[in-house]
Amino acid sequence: MTDTLVDTSDTPGAAALADTWTVAGRTFSSRLIVGTGKYKDFAQNAAAVEASGAEIVTVAVRRVNISDPKAPMLTDFIDPKKITYLPNTAGCFTADEAIRTLRLAREAGGWNLVKLEVLGEARTLYPDMRETLKACEVLAKEGFAPMVYCVDDPIAAKQLEEVGAVAIMPLGAPIGSGLGIQNKVTVRLIVEGANVPVLVDAGVGTASDAAVAMELGCDGVLMNTAIAEAKDPLRMARAMKLAVEAGRDAYLAGRMATRRYADPSSPLAGMI
Repeated sequence: MTDTLVDTSDTPGAAALADTWTVAGRTFSSRLIVGTGKYKDFAQNAAAVEASGAEIVTVAVRRVNISDPKAPMLTDFIDPKKITYLPNTAGCFTADEAIRTLRLAREAGGWNLVKLEVLGEARTLYPDMRETLKACEVLAKEGFAPMVYCVDDPIAAKQLEEVGAVAIMPLGAPIGSGLGIQNKVTVRLIVEGANVPVLVDAGVGTASDAAVAMELGCDGVLMNTAIAEAKDPLRMARAMKLAVEAGRDAYLAGRMATRRYADPSSPLAGMI
């Protein structure tokens, strides 16, 4: 995470916060990452990415066409020279499946920055942390830079960091549920203990959920269903962009203290 004050005016003292974040040596301005599943077509997906201002899109290597020129290709709609592709292992239930999938992704597109997820079961889509840790360690040793989907557990997060994760991505709620962040305490503990970026991944349903993630100090938010399944995906994409920016500003500003009782905005002393 890098915060830099940049003078944007001729007026003395006027400045704006140029707020960027860095993962595996790559620096980004947008803190919103958008998925590439569930849209009606690639054109709608591309329009949503543009509306969101996202600079990174996740791509399910096993589901989205990125290499077969005989079929519609995502790269024809979202330019990988302008938008960073983050291949992920969606649909993998073992470490071996995930490792093999990302090796294929590197061969196909040369991608080293990847998103690792190893699921434990189809019903909850919760991560299998034993298999996830195993895959993360192997991938890191092979030169990958894995951003890792995980349970909202500060101990598991620290273990991932120790075996080579370049970013920790705790779930806010089950994938695709739209329930929002269910345990703000553990997400905050992960943020406080991490030496790598932390991004909420999964469970965001609407703009207020994204703002909450950022107010907790997360470096970013990843979402797919919340935008793709909205009645108006483009409008929701814009809403998410603004929510992430507002939540980040609120975190940097430092919220007021909470109190048990009222505290008047105007002093009571000296009243007539």
